[in-house]
Amino acid sequence: MFALIYKQAAAFLLCALLCTPALAAGKPVTIVALGDSLTAGYLLGPDEGFVPQLQKALRARGHDNIVIENAGVSGDTTSGGLSRLDWAVGPGTDAVILELGANDALRGIDPAVTRANLEKIVRRLEARNIPVLLAGMLAPPNMGADYAGAFNRIYPELASANGLVFYPFFLDGVAAHPRLILADGLHPTPEGVSVIVTRILPKVEELIGRAARRGTAGANR
Repeated sequence: MFALIYKQAAAFLLCALLCTPALAAGKPVTIVALGDSLTAGYLLGPDEGFVPQLQKALRARGHDNIVIENAGVSGDTTSGGLSRLDWAVGPGTDAVILELGANDALRGIDPAVTRANLEKIVRRLEARNIPVLLAGMLAPPNMGADYAGAFNRIYPELASANGLVFYPFFLDGVAAHPRLILADGLHPTPEGVSVIVTRILPKVEELIGRAARRGTAGANR
């Protein structure tokens, strides 16, 4: 009897290992970083931007089968991200890091428009069973308290309402430190990007876990 139970348990374990999508099968897990210049690596070298540094950090932690695709477009707004969503986030995507909204705030776009665009992006990704890490943004102080109040609450509210993996402020640990910002006063230096990657990495690993549990890897291919 014990031999039978042992065989059944072993068979179950083997099935669990073989049937776990992408991660156990050794297939690459594709994460698309959908964002603006902060994602694109504006004014940085090919190995200095957010995507290559994040890729390197993940590999250092043993995530050898994770592929980060750079879908950052400098100057992009949430409207732009929504308009290119279908081709930027292709059928092989297993998860998305969503980093958009900074240019909306810099241009003074109505926060209601920003919220609506982000909601549409999230819902369309959820319809495809693609988990999302939402990277939050804060409005510049010069936009005034009313604008900041309406804009800044978009991200935590959207994350809470949709159960997203949430990183409250993409530039956390960087924005208040001039030595980590380029001369334009807006974009991070390579060292600044390193700070971003270090701080957001646990959330990216949470995203990877969700991609595995949901079985998105392979299902969307």
